[in-house]
Amino acid sequence: MGMQMTHKLKIGAAAALAVLVVCIGYVWLAPRGGASLPTKAAAPTAAQDTVTITELQAKHVSVIAAQMHAFDARLDAVGFIDFNQDHLAQVFSPYQGRVREVRAKAGDDVAKGQVLFTVDSPDLVQAESNLISTAGLLALTSKTLERARQMITIQANAVRDIEQAVSDQQTAAGNYQAARNALRIFGKSDADMDRIAASRKIDGELRVVSPFAGRVTARAAAPGVLVQPGAAPAPFTVADLSSVWMVANVVEGDVAALRIGQSVSVTVAALPGRKLQGSISYIGSTVDPSTHRVSVRSEIADPQHELRPQMLATFVVHTGAPVQSVGVPANAVVREGDGTMTVFVTGDGRRFVRRVVKLGLQQDGMDQIIEGLSASERAAGDGALFVSNALALQSN
Repeated sequence: MGMQMTHKLKIGAAAALAVLVVCIGYVWLAPRGGASLPTKAAAPTAAQDTVTITELQAKHVSVIAAQMHAFDARLDAVGFIDFNQDHLAQVFSPYQGRVREVRAKAGDDVAKGQVLFTVDSPDLVQAESNLISTAGLLALTSKTLERARQMITIQANAVRDIEQAVSDQQTAAGNYQAARNALRIFGKSDADMDRIAASRKIDGELRVVSPFAGRVTARAAAPGVLVQPGAAPAPFTVADLSSVWMVANVVEGDVAALRIGQSVSVTVAALPGRKLQGSISYIGSTVDPSTHRVSVRSEIADPQHELRPQMLATFVVHTGAPVQSVGVPANAVVREGDGTMTVFVTGDGRRFVRRVVKLGLQQDGMDQIIEGLSASERAAGDGALFVSNALALQSN
């Protein structure tokens, strides 16, 4: 029992000695003058934004001089090419029937009034029969009236008979004119109607023609197919390709800068290096609730028929005079991880200093520098990202 007590006293003395040594060390290591130990890392210095690369590395980094550049006050939008719907027609048969003959195919250029297809139409047969019967009745009543007028000169006929003959002839003439008007709806000319009335032969062939000059962009008609007015698909679709639409979706905040009739420059990937000119013809009156964009349409002349519907396109609308401002190539600006934009300024091409800049417009591969860089200052161009990575490695 006495030995256990002695062992516990030794352990307690050792622990007290250890605590005393720690306290003496703390006092000895504490800064003079009563200053406390630092509780956080020191603030970054300017050296952390500076990096020096080797001569070999410098060969992969181009150095450019910031220059004044004219930035246009303009609006860019992406869209697609479409048919000019004002000059697009789906050609239907005005009456039901079966296609007898097809006289054009997809891709053909057709003239206004050119026959696209013909239809065997029961309605046309009925209209032609009516023309023949009314023509015959008109001829009969006209002869009766003439004979009655000849007879009255010798007082061989009563006046009321003359009046009846005149009434019959006028009724027959009205019916005949109505029959001709009905055939005009089928596209028959006066010469066609005169021929039918004279020959008393029924053709029954309904000729469906192009409403204007253009190109057949789609054809669904084939001999023997039953066609009905307005039944999809249309037997023929004809488009005037002398002009097309460029349809774009513009951010709602930019619509206020647009006006009907404004000039636009349009580029398409299919025609590299070409700029097509047009004008705004329509600005949507509603905003898409899911994208918050507004449909804007411009009309573009295309006399050579080089544009195709659904081609991707970009249009540019100039909304003001050009602005002179400091500019650098887009590859000279580096987007940092926190979203800030930086350039790497240098004097000798070896030592680079990171500088935060504020960007404005981005046009033709140039970035407008609103703040952070002056004209004639030199900065890393091609290879700026390499310099940024070198600085990151140095910081680590």
